[in-house]
Amino acid sequence: MARLGDRVLTFALSGWTAFVLSFFVIFPADFVSAQETRQKASIPDDFPRFAVPGQEKPMSLLRELYWVHYQSAGPLIPLWDAWMPQSTLWPARGEGDKLLEMRGRWAVALAGRGINAEGYVHTHQHDGLAHAEGWPFPLWTQAGGIGWHFAGTGVAGYDAPRATADGWKLGGARGGEIDAHGWPIELLEPGATAQTPAVAIDARIAPWLRLNWRAAGLDRADCYIEWTTKEEPEFGPRRRMYFLPPARSGQVPAAPTKDGNENRVDFSTPETRTMIPMYRLAEWKGTVTGLRIGFDNPGPARIVVKSFHTACDTRHNINNTNFIRGCHDYFVWTSDLAFLRGQMGRLRAAMRFMMHEFDTRNRKCVYTTWPGHEGRSGVRHVDGKKVILPGEGIGSNYWDILPFGGEDALASIYYYDALLKLAYLEERIAAHPEWNVAAGADAFDAADLRRHAGEVKEYGGKRFWNAETGRFGTVDLEGRMHDYGFTFLNNEAVSLNFTSAEQARSIHDWLAGRRTVAGDTAQGADIYRWRFGPRSTTRRNLDYYFWGWTDPVSVPWGYQVQDGGAVLGFSYHDLMARLKTAGPDDAWARLQEILAWFAEVQAAGGYREYYKDPARGTLQGGNVPGGLGLDREFFESILVPQVMLYGFLGLQPTAEGCTLDPRLPGEWRELTVTRIHLHRHVLDIRVTADAIEVTARNAGTEPLVIENRSRRKLEIVGR
Repeated sequence: MARLGDRVLTFALSGWTAFVLSFFVIFPADFVSAQETRQKASIPDDFPRFAVPGQEKPMSLLRELYWVHYQSAGPLIPLWDAWMPQSTLWPARGEGDKLLEMRGRWAVALAGRGINAEGYVHTHQHDGLAHAEGWPFPLWTQAGGIGWHFAGTGVAGYDAPRATADGWKLGGARGGEIDAHGWPIELLEPGATAQTPAVAIDARIAPWLRLNWRAAGLDRADCYIEWTTKEEPEFGPRRRMYFLPPARSGQVPAAPTKDGNENRVDFSTPETRTMIPMYRLAEWKGTVTGLRIGFDNPGPARIVVKSFHTACDTRHNINNTNFIRGCHDYFVWTSDLAFLRGQMGRLRAAMRFMMHEFDTRNRKCVYTTWPGHEGRSGVRHVDGKKVILPGEGIGSNYWDILPFGGEDALASIYYYDALLKLAYLEERIAAHPEWNVAAGADAFDAADLRRHAGEVKEYGGKRFWNAETGRFGTVDLEGRMHDYGFTFLNNEAVSLNFTSAEQARSIHDWLAGRRTVAGDTAQGADIYRWRFGPRSTTRRNLDYYFWGWTDPVSVPWGYQVQDGGAVLGFSYHDLMARLKTAGPDDAWARLQEILAWFAEVQAAGGYREYYKDPARGTLQGGNVPGGLGLDREFFESILVPQVMLYGFLGLQPTAEGCTLDPRLPGEWRELTVTRIHLHRHVLDIRVTADAIEVTARNAGTEPLVIENRSRRKLEIVGR
């Protein structure tokens, strides 16, 4: 579950038979209507403006596009932490407390990101049938696992039939009547146990066990799971995995109270979601035939089991890097030293998890070996026949039905960027001892992080580069390259400076239609068939998916977001890549095409009205599949207007102020961006061919260092 201000968003699939596409979101009506109606008349005066003389209409449209996606925007879950802070923190809305409102929301959200004892940043999704700290699918029911749900999740599409206690065997314990909270069990004797009915599951497709429960009286217990197999039919300590009970789990405890000698379970706090990593044990193999929970209770105790089930490993390998990038962006925009003091230790822990878990120091990439995340497809064609491999091809990022993993190109690019951003924070902390941000033994050496980032870029530039197609793909653990013309991968690589100049030109020439790639389904102008941006992929993909997307041929090319469809938000990376590679005129020409499309959309009454004509494409969103991602769960659409600030204006916030390096198209005499909230200042910045004028609408008391990287004359007004 992600909280957007006072609005609660829950992500839900529409069911296995309609299992499709990408994340799904249930919205409150006001959020949906805000994105789906024309908003020009209601744009408030204090919302930033983009001003280019002679380009009033396109600039007005761009501001309108920004407002459509800004007005209900804010913190979501870590998946968007690398995109949303940079898009929502800089507009100076209102005065006084209102001016600080968005910053406050981000400070709370980022500081509230859950990080487990190993350093993994939680995905912050809702309850369901997958990993409690991961993405909500694949479900155990889709993998052929086992489970008992004595109470429901409360999330439509992510539930299983209610279970009974039939077949369970309790040792030294007595079960009660199942109610809305689950199955209550009274542990009467020390060392009580609860054994499941007989099962028969492949350990490979059940790498985790998940126990949702509450407990009272287990404060000093070391709980464990034992299991039997076909070859080992007796329970015993040789096949045992320990785990902490709720009061000692490091999660929100169940806070037991006592009434005389009777333990009572407290239902005023959330249940604990205990994840048990069975795949780490060599003995967890073959066919598992039975499970037994040992509570190790020293005396009488009570528990309530909401659910117990196997789980696929649905963790995302990009959460930690996105968290680091989001916190960096928050700090350089706000100069919030209290936030930095509170989060720097968590950022370092998040980075150390990446280095250890994915062996990045040795591998020079994010080397993902999590079960199901090896980068191999779960849908394969062998001797002309389709083969489905349950448990294979689980998504690791935004593109959640594509099997990125193994030597993960996209995760490695994000890791590279996170290394540089963490290095920057470490540098500035060292340069500012007055900030009183403790370095400590866990601090990183900034120069070392930069060297390592260089190693990752050098390795990735070779390993992920497909010389035959002249673009990047991703590589599985068996060394196979997968290249379906991932435009998002390539544009982000360019925009984040992961490429060489030659590679960037090759990617641009492909996307611009200056060269064609043999075997691609979309070539030349057809890459921009959907007008607002490039197709997500340019080669028809019938066999590189997680195992649940078994019939891609049934969806026409371009009518699935992750197979020839398109996502509006990632046009930002396309624009930034063009600016870096082909220059501002090329980027402006592409932006004009986007705005011409948006003008037609708004004239028709918004996205949903415009795309009632399926010949224009079909929209995904709100449990409805489609090929185009524009509104509803596609929050990143807010990125597109950011090209004005970070691209043409060339502004980058820093710990002390900002740098400016404008790049204006030839036909622009000047560019002004208003109401930029930087640190404690509100600025308007105007750029001409030979000058930069910074006007302080609201000058804070702290100094602001503006580094001019262009040859223009810099003038500060309003001081």
